Amino acid sequence: MLDRSPELRHTGVVKIRTSPDGAATGVADVGAPVPDGYTRRAIVRLLLESGSITAAEIGDRLGLTAAGVRRHLDALIEAGDAEATAPAAWQQAGRGRPAKRYRLTSAGRAKLDHAYDDLAAAAMRQLREIGGEEAVQAFARQRIDAILADVPAADSAADTDVEAAADRIATALTKAGYVTTTTQVGGPIHGVQICQHHCPVSHVAEEFPELCDAEQQAMAEVLGTHVQRLATIVNGDCACTTHVPLTQASRTAPSPRRTTDTTSIKGASR
Repeated sequence: MLDRSPELRHTGVVKIRTSPDGAATGVADVGAPVPDGYTRRAIVRLLLESGSITAAEIGDRLGLTAAGVRRHLDALIEAGDAEATAPAAWQQAGRGRPAKRYRLTSAGRAKLDHAYDDLAAAAMRQLREIGGEEAVQAFARQRIDAILADVPAADSAADTDVEAAADRIATALTKAGYVTTTTQVGGPIHGVQICQHHCPVSHVAEEFPELCDAEQQAMAEVLGTHVQRLATIVNGDCACTTHVPLTQASRTAPSPRRTTDTTSIKGASR
């Protein structure tokens, strides 16, 4: 079973500490948990942030042996908290048999927090009963407006300004408890994608999609352009992905993912 310690809630800076086995773990110094707990929580965090990741990538990021990574992954899979998946075609590198990729299951995500989901859902139902759908929509919009209150709108429709605004949105969402990154994509759907790898209200949003709709509308207003939701955690995807179109289609190669939360891996800040 996963630990529900605060370091998995992604609301602040996470500092590296080293476990007794010498692995950099990426978890906060909040006491003296058992050695396996240090490393397993760091692996859970990588699964959460990456959407899907190979065992070799986990080992490289955390300085663990292949055997150590497999032991932790096997334990997470046995508990129903993680699963192995076949890589997508674009994730295969080189020849030979493609490496399995691992990701959290919906059950694994549910153990991270959501302690107040039932209360929040009950409050939303009461709000709808008293004020109707308009009250729910207004609340959802006020919530995301508060999260993005300090995010300046894009200065212009130029790609560089839109990308900068997307990064600012990702930073604000991360501070609000989401684990959010931005990634450039090329080809026919050239643009930048805002990927929320964790949603603290996903269970409530299953019943109240107004929360998701308000997020999309608010992002579009800050960015000054139409945006499209390509995937959501509520629908079983590993992240909520919002596509932001850009105009300079000549840039065909996607850039590396940019992460907006402050996480140290192997002792170095990203």
